[in-house]
Amino acid sequence: MQVPETLPLRRVVIRFAGDSGDGMQLTGDRFTAETALFGNDIATLPNFPAEIRAPQGTLPGVSSFQLHFASFGIVTPGDVPDVLVAMNPAALKANLRDLPRGGVIVVDTADFTKRNLAKIGWASNPLEDGSLTNYSVHAIDLTGLATAAVSEFGLSRKDASRTKNMFALGLLSWLYSRPTDATFRFLGEKFAKLPVIRDANIAAFKAGYAYGETTEVFEVQYQVPPAPMPKGRYRQITGNLATAYGLIVGAQKAGMRLFLGTYPITPASDILHELSKRKDVGVMTFQAEDEIAAVGAAIGASFAGSLGVTSTSGPGVALKSEAIGLGVMTELPLVVVNVQRSGPSTGMPTKTEQADLLQALFGRNGESPVPVLAAKSSTDCFDTAVEACRIAVKYRTPVIMLSDGYLANGAEPWKIPNLDDIEQIEPGFATEINGEINGKPHFMPYDRDPETLARSWAIPGTPGLEHRIGGIEKAALTGNVSYDPDNHELMTRTRQAKIDGIVRDIPDLEVDDPSGEARVLVLGWGSTYGPIDASARLVRKTGRNVATAHLRHLNPMPANLGQVLTAYDRVLVPEMNLGQLATVLQARYLVPVSSYSRVRGLPISITELESDLISTIDALQEENR
Repeated sequence: MQVPETLPLRRVVIRFAGDSGDGMQLTGDRFTAETALFGNDIATLPNFPAEIRAPQGTLPGVSSFQLHFASFGIVTPGDVPDVLVAMNPAALKANLRDLPRGGVIVVDTADFTKRNLAKIGWASNPLEDGSLTNYSVHAIDLTGLATAAVSEFGLSRKDASRTKNMFALGLLSWLYSRPTDATFRFLGEKFAKLPVIRDANIAAFKAGYAYGETTEVFEVQYQVPPAPMPKGRYRQITGNLATAYGLIVGAQKAGMRLFLGTYPITPASDILHELSKRKDVGVMTFQAEDEIAAVGAAIGASFAGSLGVTSTSGPGVALKSEAIGLGVMTELPLVVVNVQRSGPSTGMPTKTEQADLLQALFGRNGESPVPVLAAKSSTDCFDTAVEACRIAVKYRTPVIMLSDGYLANGAEPWKIPNLDDIEQIEPGFATEINGEINGKPHFMPYDRDPETLARSWAIPGTPGLEHRIGGIEKAALTGNVSYDPDNHELMTRTRQAKIDGIVRDIPDLEVDDPSGEARVLVLGWGSTYGPIDASARLVRKTGRNVATAHLRHLNPMPANLGQVLTAYDRVLVPEMNLGQLATVLQARYLVPVSSYSRVRGLPISITELESDLISTIDALQEENR
């Protein structure tokens, strides 16, 4: 037997694709877990249909999982795959356009029948008609080999064929020198109550690994060394899980009980799934009958002295908007997590977008300002959630935290923080009478801290601090119902001044301009961080200068943002919308801003942005000659 050559690589992008019942998300997740344990830097992009079960073998039913792993620091799951693992004709057709010339295709031949080819509009078999000559194709009967490997377990033909994803995982694990022990443990735990299924999946995995070792189809085995990482404990984490952990820590640091009032919605539901397991740290979760009831319960929890949180996506924020306004009027802490998805209406619920920014900033009746924060990566969801809790409690206000489907479902290595390093949050509950009426002691619920303008927050039941609360305009100090015009103006301006004052807690915007000579600034927010950073690296390698900066705080914005914008000849703002941040920046700072918009339900392309940045820089130089 010929021993394959071991070829070192710095980075690889693999995409597993198949029917939505083929287990591609599980396969990708297991390959990712082993890769993370091996020590590579990772970034993932799950991509699956919105339908629970689209027709088998059709293009709408294709599910995929892309993993980028490397021996150096990376910030995106990659634009296009180097390797495509396709489990049927539909998966091959749906993803072939993304594979560059010379890319590797590992394809399961079992379903390449005339009927299945016709179902997706192929008149001939691409494995036979020469249309794939520009790729390195490994056509293997993965289903047949897997079924044979598990024949001893007496499974039905259907159940036996389902192990093909483990056969493929074993084969790719051999091809890229991945460890295997964690996968064996995972399968043992997942199917502990189904020993036959457990043993069959393990056998299929081992058979796939052995196939790679013994067949001479693959002339090369690849090795991607571990990435150098700062010392510490790491784990693989998704954005939704990081958000859940951040909310727990934020509440713990405030010494408050975390209450999640929510309604399941894609792609935010995993926050509920995780928090519902955490009664051990005092988390209470309430799955309401609808979005309105969910946010109402969260506001009620905050009134009672807990930290009220609600999680949702864009359609849910629309339903919660009146209640968020109630949180503004009552001046109670509330964290609203919006995991954005493609819209409008139901849109493309499993695809990513950043089109809820204007909704977060302005989508309520009346003058109802709220702080808005956005996470830049899956791991940054933790820090952003903690920050959202801190602002909500300190300033007695609803806070909107923006994530999106790309961050929520994507995974990265996360250095587990030392919780002692995270600053405590002081809720400052009122415990004493703070005023008088007609010479008699009286609790004033709208008496304010002179620095933060946060009102006094008394937990119901505190002796002597009984008070009313509600959605009708409040009289300054007493909180009584007031229709006085001057009082309304005072309270409106005070609520705005309170939110504006949060800028004191926001660090100045940092600009990454290594040369100090860049004339083009790329300014991003949210999940555009990865594509912007990766594109800027590539542009700088060409000898061109470009500056980048990224906003976490979108309301209020950093105090020095106006100075930063005017310091560059061109400001480019990439967004997965039609230019929402660009519009806000131009209106607020009266500076020309170029919008770079993509709304395809996918992250912004690194190569496209790199090319357009080069064109912008070169055109600017040409103008000044």
